[in-house]
Amino acid sequence: MRNNNGAVGGGVYGLAFIGALVYFLQHATSFWNGVLGVLKAMVWPALVVYHLLGHLGM
Repeated sequence: MRNNNGAVGGGVYGLAFIGALVYFLQHATSFWNGVLGVLKAMVWPALVVYHLLGHLGM
């Protein structure tokens, strides 16, 4: 039997990525700031988890 629980996490990550992408692109003042915003939208969940674990002392 297959376990498809990973699809929910992918959907949540996809929605969070789109939201972050819209946020960063709205605040971009130049083309290169827009490119940087796309890169930030891709990696921000990893940074959040890293800092959260750091605050928890893990």
